[in-house]
Parts: sequence; C-alpha cells; structure tokens
Amino acid sequence: MVPASRAVGNGGGIVIRAAVPEDAASIAAIYAPHVLVGTVSFETEAPDAGEMRARMAVSDGLYPWLVATIRVEGGTEGDVLAYAYASAFHKREAYRFACETTIYVADAAQRQGAGRLLYEALIDTLRAQGFTQAIGAIALPNDGSIKLHEAVGFRRAGVYREVGYKNGQWIDVGHWQCALNEPAMPPVEPKRFADVGVVRG
Repeated sequence: MVPASRAVGNGGGIVIRAAVPEDAASIAAIYAPHVLVGTVSFETEAPDAGEMRARMAVSDGLYPWLVATIRVEGGTEGDVLAYAYASAFHKREAYRFACETTIYVADAAQRQGAGRLLYEALIDTLRAQGFTQAIGAIALPNDGSIKLHEAVGFRRAGVYREVGYKNGQWIDVGHWQCALNEPAMPPVEPKRFADVGVVRG
C-alpha cells in the first residue's frame, strides 16, 4: 500500500502514481484525439486542461486518478504515457459501492505495457478501498480495449445497442464488470483514495 503522493515502479522504468493537477494538460492532450477522431469517446469537444483539473477535483479524494510515466536518466519522470480513473457508477446513493473505470493511453505509448500496469494498479487500488464492483463501458467494436479489460479481470456483462451517434454512425456500447470484493452484509463504506493511496498487488 503506497500513499497517494508516492509512486510505484515496476522495475522496468514505468512509474504508476496518483495524478496531480499539474498533469491536467498532459491528460487533456492524451484524451483529445479520442474525442476528435473516432468513436472511443462520446464527447464531441475536447476538454482543456482547466476542465480536466475540474474533473479531477470532483472526485473529492474518494475516487482515484492515476497516471503512468516513464523514469528517465537521473531518476526523474518523463511524459505521462497513460491515465486511468474511477468515478461514480451512478449518482443514486444505493450505487455507491460500485464504480466506473476509464483508461486512455497516449498513441505513442501503445503496446509498451503502460496501460496494463496502470489498469492493474487502478483495480488493485479500488479493491483496497473496498468497492465491490467496477464497470467498464466500451464503445464497440474495440478489440484492444476488450482485451485489456479482460486481462485485468473484467467479464462481459451486456451490450446497449445503437445508443450513441457520432461521426455519421450508430454505436453499440458494451459493459464489462469486474468483481472487486465480496459484498458484505451490511455493506462497508468504501475508503477514500486520499487515505488509501496507490496500491499494487
């Protein structure tokens, strides 16, 4: 268990750590192509760094935002390679034990392993916090995202048919679900990310 302000290395140069407001510009840059081109994101206007900072702040210390960077010479960190975060699955109170997860990897960092390491860390962290279920929504088709989700423990839960319209086409959205913890009776409130920090393994 690692405090949110500290980083977790994998021995291969990739560092997983809690995102900070100064990462917002890098996060926005990674996300923008997915908004502007293709159908991975259903947003149509790419948020800027200020909007990303606001989205991070909405988590209010409960939901994790993580980034993967690479350690360069001298032990310093290079650019953000990928980011992942959790958010409320639904706003209604009874859903608070489940969360929705999201991950985006920079085009230049594809197939370097950063996405898998980052998503594993997010799932491990959510499990340590005490959430019971994680839900991933995937605009279809997207074989790469499906493989990543299933590699870290998600299983197909269902598909909403033609629920999004973007770039001249109707898009299906698949839902993948990962069981994090056995639901307790009565349930135990999830711990805040600010108190748990980044967890690996």
